Amino acid sequence: MTVVGCLGCDLIAGRRPLPGGILHRTASWVVSHVVGPLNVGTLVLSPLAHVTAIADLPDAATAEFGPLLRRTTRVVEELGTPEQPYVCLWAHGPGHRRHLHFVVQPVTADLVAAHGGLRSERLQAAMLAAGVEPDPTEVERFCAAARARFADEDLPARGLAAPGEALRERGA
Repeated sequence: MTVVGCLGCDLIAGRRPLPGGILHRTASWVVSHVVGPLNVGTLVLSPLAHVTAIADLPDAATAEFGPLLRRTTRVVEELGTPEQPYVCLWAHGPGHRRHLHFVVQPVTADLVAAHGGLRSERLQAAMLAAGVEPDPTEVERFCAAARARFADEDLPARGLAAPGEALRERGA
C-alpha cells in the first residue's frame, strides 16, 4: 500500500523526483539517496509499504532489514570512507508518524569541522537548519557508484576478504 502525499511513498512510486533514483530493491525495502540538506553519500532505507512504526513491519521486512542495513553501511563506508557512519531512524512528523526510513550518513572529519565540531544529532540538526542541499551532479555520481556496488553480490566486509578469497590465497 502506498499513500499519495507521503514523501516516502511518493519518492518510491516515482510521483516525486528522486535524485540518483532507487539504488537497490529487495522484496520489502528500497535504498536511495536522501533528499534534503544532508551530505553526499547519505543513503536511506525505506520500506516499500507505507509503514510508520518498527512494530508494524511485516515479518519478511524485518528479516531483510539487518542484512540490508549491513550491506548499505558497507557501501557507504567503501565509497565515502567516513570517520563514522551514522545510522538513525526518522519517521516523526508534526503531530504524527511518517513513513519509516533509516538514514545511513557518512560522517567525515571535514564534515564535522565544517559544522563547528558538532557530532551526532546536533550535527544533523545543524545541517537540516542550514538547508544546504548537496550538488545534484555529485549525488548522481555517488549513486552510480553505489548502484554498481549493490549489484556486486560479493561486497566484502571492511578489511575482510571476499567470500572464497582466503581459500584461493592458501591454494585451496
